[in-house]
Amino acid sequence: MTSRLSMESGSWKQDSPPARAWKGRSGLDRAARTAEQDRAAGGHDRRLVDLGDGRTARASVELKVFSKTRRIRAYLRWSDRGRTRVRYLGEVSENTRTRNLASAWCTAIDRELVIPLDAAPSSWASSPAVRAVMKANRSRDTKPELALRAAVRGLGLRYRVDVAPVMGLRRRADLAFPGAKVAVFSDGCYWHGCPEHYRPARRNSDFWSAKISGNRERDRDTDAELAAAGWLVIRIWEHEDPVEAASRIANVITERRASGPAGGMKSKPEEAGADTPRT
Repeated sequence: MTSRLSMESGSWKQDSPPARAWKGRSGLDRAARTAEQDRAAGGHDRRLVDLGDGRTARASVELKVFSKTRRIRAYLRWSDRGRTRVRYLGEVSENTRTRNLASAWCTAIDRELVIPLDAAPSSWASSPAVRAVMKANRSRDTKPELALRAAVRGLGLRYRVDVAPVMGLRRRADLAFPGAKVAVFSDGCYWHGCPEHYRPARRNSDFWSAKISGNRERDRDTDAELAAAGWLVIRIWEHEDPVEAASRIANVITERRASGPAGGMKSKPEEAGADTPRT
């Protein structure tokens, strides 16, 4: 999906854009305004914003014109606990409001400002609500990750959370054991293309297929980069039992302690305790 927003210039230089390019029709009721946003976004469920803690809000795109710039600017707006939140999307330069709204929604979706609810409508998630949480794609402290950390901690292993194992490499492990040089990644089934549960998207299939393929390639590159630096990578799918996964991690740590992460030198054992701060 390619955004049609322009951050630098629009189609109008001398005159202000025509009203039909940005101004909504007067007298529209709430249902009509909602329907207009739904059509532009590609569906009612394409407008959800992740608020954290499993909460979502339905966003809308607002178009504004400023007389000094003679440009149409698009904003994504939603409400969180009674407070209006706004994100600037950029400038639009189509000749109709319908096209400009659609262009703005393309940008919101491209930037992952909204939850891609319909990206995998046939996924293994049991309901739209579950898919909303699953696809919120939080960068850390997801439920599977927290469960895995608790299980590992229960085995008496100490670890670091959300750290870059190799300086200069912008890849962060969910759990890291620096002494044994073991990096653990908790991978979401949808975003990392789980062979058991991933289902291709039905809408915007080219865009989402390329995105998941890119994630897989990045994972492979991360594994290779860390291996070259002497680290061992363990990847845990979100559907895996956290207790069993923790046991597998502990076994690897034990082996690495015995042989040393570089295949010879003994490593300092990880100490039992709570999570250590990230760096």
